[in-house]
Amino acid sequence: MAGSVGQYDSTEIFESVGSFVSTHPELAAAIVVGIGAVVLALYAAIRFKRPMGTRFVEALEDVDEVAVLMHPNPDPDAMAAAIGVACLAEQVGTTPTIQFAGQIRHQENRAFRTVLDLDLDAIDHVSDLAAEAVVLVDHNSPRGFAGAEGVLPYAVIDHHPGDGTGEAFTDVRTDYGACSSIVAEYFRDVGAKPVPPDMHASEVNSTYTVPSQVATGLVYGILTDTKNLTAGCSSADFDAAGYLFPGVNEDHLDRIANPEVSREVLEAKARAIAGRDVRGPFAVADIGSLSNVDAIPQAADELIQLEGVTAAVVCGERDGNVYLSGRSRDDRVHMGRTLEAALTDYRGASAGGHARMGGGQILRPDTVADGGNGNGIVRDELIEDIFEALTGDI
Repeated sequence: MAGSVGQYDSTEIFESVGSFVSTHPELAAAIVVGIGAVVLALYAAIRFKRPMGTRFVEALEDVDEVAVLMHPNPDPDAMAAAIGVACLAEQVGTTPTIQFAGQIRHQENRAFRTVLDLDLDAIDHVSDLAAEAVVLVDHNSPRGFAGAEGVLPYAVIDHHPGDGTGEAFTDVRTDYGACSSIVAEYFRDVGAKPVPPDMHASEVNSTYTVPSQVATGLVYGILTDTKNLTAGCSSADFDAAGYLFPGVNEDHLDRIANPEVSREVLEAKARAIAGRDVRGPFAVADIGSLSNVDAIPQAADELIQLEGVTAAVVCGERDGNVYLSGRSRDDRVHMGRTLEAALTDYRGASAGGHARMGGGQILRPDTVADGGNGNGIVRDELIEDIFEALTGDI
């Protein structure tokens, strides 16, 4: 009896619904669409509230191989973020290849690569990319190699300002001092345990681990981009370093931090100090031709230390290309935007960076479309453009 009543009630309900739909089709369709939208919104809310590290690992799982691409002439933060991403990829069964354009010449950068025994692949053309899925680390727009403008990144992980996005995943946090801190959070998000330097990953009871090599690299990346956690950092950078500490190899950290300094770097620093042009609180130095472009940011680090100087830019040349590096401790000077403004009128130029540090380059005329920059870069004019940008006159 109860069963027949229940059956009757169900039949009656279906008949009523059918009658309503036939009588009010537009309203019924609107209700269905509304219910669907609510369901999708709830799904999206649940999905995107998950930790970024979990979402990134899932994105890695969806591809068989990835090219982990660093910015040209990568520094420790870029290399550290890259080996962290590659490590996560390997732990989900995805084959990674770490790649970069340019060179690794700074003695600190070379020591980082050598001490941690990193396998890094140099490229100069888009066809050299190891996989269709490209993960950008420590920059958000591909650059520095032929065909870079045609690359559509699969994922982007960065802490620099910019509009670059990834097809499957984007995480740009400009309030973080280092890209390494972001990658460290990914490990923490998935419950990874740092592996002490005297242990093997198999001895750690965890689905995901942070090998000592990776933990050491990420900590050093954080330290270099935040001046040993004294500038441009957030609480997240401190938290990331603390999380990674159990896996740090202190001997490796010391060997990376204290490499031998080349004679050319010392000479570049001396030329920057001796040949500086100081106008008020701003200093600009042209150190001429050199073979090691990584001496330029090191010279800028020295110049900003001079008493009374609150912003400094150093430029130099190698193979006809002009490179710039700037430092600022002046709230009026956002160095990344300053260098962008200074190079606006130069073809083949690119620049960017943070408030406290930035970099730029002008490609030699014969490699630039639209006629290049005439017969070359007039350095006196470039210096004037830099000073105008520093003073806000551009």
